[in-house]
Amino acid sequence: MIDYSTPGPLTELRPDQLHLTERLPADPLGICKAVQSLIIQPYDATAAGIPEERLLERNLRPAAALVDALVALDPNSLDHPRTPEHRVVGSCRHFATLATALLRLRGIPARARCGFGTYFIPGKNVDHWIVEYRLAESDRWVRVDVEHLDRDWPATLDDLQPGEFLTGGEAWQWYRTGAVAGDLFGVAGVDYAWGAGEIRANAIRDLAALNKLELLPWDEWSRMEESFEDKTGPEFDTLIDEIAATDDPEALYPKADLAAPETMR
Repeated sequence: MIDYSTPGPLTELRPDQLHLTERLPADPLGICKAVQSLIIQPYDATAAGIPEERLLERNLRPAAALVDALVALDPNSLDHPRTPEHRVVGSCRHFATLATALLRLRGIPARARCGFGTYFIPGKNVDHWIVEYRLAESDRWVRVDVEHLDRDWPATLDDLQPGEFLTGGEAWQWYRTGAVAGDLFGVAGVDYAWGAGEIRANAIRDLAALNKLELLPWDEWSRMEESFEDKTGPEFDTLIDEIAATDDPEALYPKADLAAPETMR
């Protein structure tokens, strides 16, 4: 069984960084709220006057590198809210991954999930990452939209309910029923990154995250590029069926076409 209460390759902080976390809240939601003021989306960064060269921060993968970037901008501990210009430029994945790192640091089982939010654009399912932590009292996973905790979306962002967020596998299972079109899944703000290939890719990325490898939303491996062009065929779709149905992501991950290259660590 995978132990989600301990760090993975991309969520382990260095010993010299730990003092920066000592004043963070002890409760999971408090940690998520603290992370919300540490990251800024590229479009918000541009609007805030952050120099264009800093947009490359969105390519940082390890949580330790995110913390280094934060401290370079503002040496305060991580409980200290940052103004926009002192936040690291990142995506929803960075919110989820840093929250996962800090939750695991407290020994709280947590994992980043890659999939789709159903509450951004009515009738559409938008590429998104969230975090989920294990609530011991009720023995369940609580899903939190770290990035949008302070917003008034038509969703319970601190405890997402079934259907409000779909993992890549959950989205795929829905798509396979024929009840929803593939072109209703994609990336907000562009008109080309929509379709069944986006669902397949997020199912694979989510499988990697379940194996404690939280890669970037634009990292591509396996047969993702072919899949975006719908050139992979029924055999590959059957493989995605396996991802969606698995209760053993650790055993499935090494299978051909699923494991990410070591260079992405």
